[in-house]
Amino acid sequence: MACILAPSILAADFKELGRQIRTTEENGAAYLHFDVMDGMFVPSISFGMPVLASIQGAGSQVMDVHLMVQEPIRYIEDFKKAGADLITVHLEACEDVKATLEKIRSCGLRVGLSICPETEGGAVRDYLKEVDMILVMSVHPGFGGQKFIPESLDKIRLIRRMADEQGLSLDIEVDGGIYLSNVREVLEAGANVIVAGSAVFGGDPGKNTKDFMEILREYE
Repeated sequence: MACILAPSILAADFKELGRQIRTTEENGAAYLHFDVMDGMFVPSISFGMPVLASIQGAGSQVMDVHLMVQEPIRYIEDFKKAGADLITVHLEACEDVKATLEKIRSCGLRVGLSICPETEGGAVRDYLKEVDMILVMSVHPGFGGQKFIPESLDKIRLIRRMADEQGLSLDIEVDGGIYLSNVREVLEAGANVIVAGSAVFGGDPGKNTKDFMEILREYE
């Protein structure tokens, strides 16, 4: 299974955003992680469709859109039009999880489902066949720069085991507190898509991306 780096532009320098995006792609990052926060599901507010639309053409990376918003089913079509390739919604934010996942699929997009640190890994069991990816939040969503929650590793192992039991080649993405110093633990637990914000965009994004990719390729 391919191991993928998804740099989170939440930590990018927006004065240099286009250049930084190209730099991460040139050094091996296949995805670009786009965090959307509404100030309701999470306390922070980030950015939305206009910013996503504005970066189309900056590179050819998969646009990995993470909707940290209440009732995200309302915005699926708009984010598709803005350029999303993969939309991940939160289990905790959907009144009807199945309908929301079906809406994403009906728009021709790849489907992701995320869970917060407080939610048990077993909560996604009944949805594994409906999605392409499970996103495990390894920090509390809404703020960058938090420390990785160690219990996330057990959750990753459980989800990978459940997917294997169902015969599914499922992507497991992990977001929050991941650096070069701990990414191997996350990969060894069973994750294969790594979100990193400040660990990529802090300092030299090209070198940081290259260093991450050297480790990720060890696990393919």
